Amino acid sequence: MKVSNITGVIRRRILVNYRLMPEVIQPLLPAKFRPKLHRGFAIGGICLIRLEQVRPKGVPSFLGASSENAAHRIAVVWGDETGKEQEGVYVTRRDTNSRLNLMAGGRLFPGEHHAAKFMIKDDGNQIDFEMISKDEATVIQVRGKKTIELPESSGFKNLADASAFFEPGSLGYSATEKGDRLEGLRLKTATWKVEPLQVEHVYSSFFGDKTKFPEDTVFFDCALVMRDIRHEWSGERDLRL
Repeated sequence: MKVSNITGVIRRRILVNYRLMPEVIQPLLPAKFRPKLHRGFAIGGICLIRLEQVRPKGVPSFLGASSENAAHRIAVVWGDETGKEQEGVYVTRRDTNSRLNLMAGGRLFPGEHHAAKFMIKDDGNQIDFEMISKDEATVIQVRGKKTIELPESSGFKNLADASAFFEPGSLGYSATEKGDRLEGLRLKTATWKVEPLQVEHVYSSFFGDKTKFPEDTVFFDCALVMRDIRHEWSGERDLRL
């Protein structure tokens, strides 16, 4: 039996975003998904999130847990059983420094996780982030500082354009180890506010893998930051593969 609702605070959430050629990303998605396009490009990225006071809804906040987490994800659309188009994200992998998330993910709440080490410096203006998974399959590095505008190279017109693209993607589906289904997890935030992060250095072993993304098929787009937002996670019905 899984816990239906988890609540807490998003202390910091960084969305590192890439533009991807649709024909390259489609083979990496389950058959029922198609990439959600923006100006002809698929959009993928990494969600780097620090959670605090996380606990089942109704439990006092002082009993909540904290964790650093990372999820590689692709914005997708699909048709439900009625034919109505839905949108969200497909999560290719989740990493965490929390033993609780490792043990409970996929059991007490949706989303299987891998163990990872996080090294982070964050003074509210400058962020220096590095993550290395225990199995050494995933490495993430992000260094940047707060700014007021997206980079000129971004495919989004402005911050409002980027915000409008990502806000509806609250439902994430991730594969299970058995590979027979996708577990659904929906994020509900009390507010939605993103700010640009001027990235000085970024590296993802996933998006940097030339066997998946040959030259000129993946481009860094922008990074966004959210802070101090009350949130709730709720499990959604699994999708069978």
